Amino acid sequence: MSDFNSSEVTNPSTFILLGVPGLEAAHVWISIPFCAMYVIAMLGNFAIVFIVKTEPSLHEPMYYFLCMLAITDLVLCTCTVPKMLSIFWFNFREIGFSACLTQMFFLHSFFMMESGIFMAMAFDRYVAICDPLRHSTTLRIPVLAKIALVVVLRGSLATLPCPLLASMWPYCGSNIIPHTCCEHMAVVNLACADTRINNYYGLTVGYFLISLDVIFISMSYVQILRTVFSLPTKDAWLKTFGTCGSHLFAILAFYIPAVFSIITYRVGHHVSRHFHVLFANVCLLAPPMLNPIIFGVRTKQIRNRLLQLFTPKGIKVFSL
Repeated sequence: MSDFNSSEVTNPSTFILLGVPGLEAAHVWISIPFCAMYVIAMLGNFAIVFIVKTEPSLHEPMYYFLCMLAITDLVLCTCTVPKMLSIFWFNFREIGFSACLTQMFFLHSFFMMESGIFMAMAFDRYVAICDPLRHSTTLRIPVLAKIALVVVLRGSLATLPCPLLASMWPYCGSNIIPHTCCEHMAVVNLACADTRINNYYGLTVGYFLISLDVIFISMSYVQILRTVFSLPTKDAWLKTFGTCGSHLFAILAFYIPAVFSIITYRVGHHVSRHFHVLFANVCLLAPPMLNPIIFGVRTKQIRNRLLQLFTPKGIKVFSL
């Protein structure tokens, strides 16, 4: 490791990922909960995609968006966790320069895509509750395809300048990244150049897009609440608002940890580095792990389909 500390490189062929700085001796123990979260996330999201694909009754806009969310979560986990576990288990810390920038792109672009999918799901719930007669005609397959394309292009194009700029900076000092993955600022901080453009771009674009999504989601739910509370009976309130419960829980599981992580990273300079890294990984893995559980437990159609998959034939499944 000392060779890397003392080396002077202009364009490093590799970076060295430390894992969790200061807790290297506990990497094996740290890997246990993260590995468990990864396995649950992979199994749960694969199950969501399989159920939506094979069950004709689920071929509706809400479930198509849910399938998009599951695919996004699968990519988001897979682009970082296998490398993280290889660091924890086998001390494989090297990552190629191009591979590092590719991981950076996938990490941040799919995070943006997930936020965009939540906004699209909020629009779906708004139309379904506030204008139900036009839901089937408004959100047709071509419209869903265009929304998916916009979400993907928005996340990709907004993130692309980050690795492109990072690839142009000279790296004439240490090539050791104190993280488990090639997070944007963790890489850029190693450059021996004025990288303020990266800082400003990352903050401006990231905050703008996330804030825009949150504002749109909030506006959608304000209209949904107004519609729900105008219904004549409390049973109608609960039944209508129940269709949004899973989406609301998933939104909270995604945005609250992400916002807290950004705040502590930007202003919590007194917080230890290993806390930043650990919490960043929890923020990365928790939503993909929780989303299948939230939607699987609270969505009757998905819950019944899961029970059918794991219930022996001949035994009748009773839905609650």
